[in-house]
Amino acid sequence: MTDRILKHLPEFYRQIDDFRELDHTETVELDLLQGAVDQLFDDQFVMTAGLQAIKRRELMLGIQSDPAIETLSFRRRRLLNRYQTRPPFTIRYLQQQLDLVVGQGLTIVEVDPQAFILTVTTDIENASVFREALRTIDTVKPANLVYQQQTPLQLELELEESISRKQMNWNYKLNGSWQLGSKPFMTLGTEVVVK
Repeated sequence: MTDRILKHLPEFYRQIDDFRELDHTETVELDLLQGAVDQLFDDQFVMTAGLQAIKRRELMLGIQSDPAIETLSFRRRRLLNRYQTRPPFTIRYLQQQLDLVVGQGLTIVEVDPQAFILTVTTDIENASVFREALRTIDTVKPANLVYQQQTPLQLELELEESISRKQMNWNYKLNGSWQLGSKPFMTLGTEVVVK
């Protein structure tokens, strides 16, 4: 915090306590004003915008954000993605947008023009990122292509089969002899393993 007022006044004012205090007080106010002007300028751009500007832009685009699980960085990338999804679209453009949203090299976009199938292979664990990627694909994908999501599996699965059965006994009759609440509708027997 430097002298913002006294440096513009003649030298003899610098010796007066009232003017030094006035300079100190005004310097604090002018620094706050400069910070507000800088933030206003930063808010004009998505990547440097503050939290309030991001909230305002999300409201304008109808985005329901969840600050508890979504980072400010992801919210900025989502806004850029929404602003940039304007036609015409190409496969290269879709790949670039998914790289922006999901991360560089984490998605593979392929098209089979003979079968009219758009295949996107990705391994996304974050639900917010997956929803945004799905929205991007739905926005960009032509109507004549069928979208197929593929997830690369890097784990081996082991399945085990078993069959069991239970006897069900109905405890009521429609002849009026069953009293409401005296017994449950049905009673399950013991479980018997078949295989």
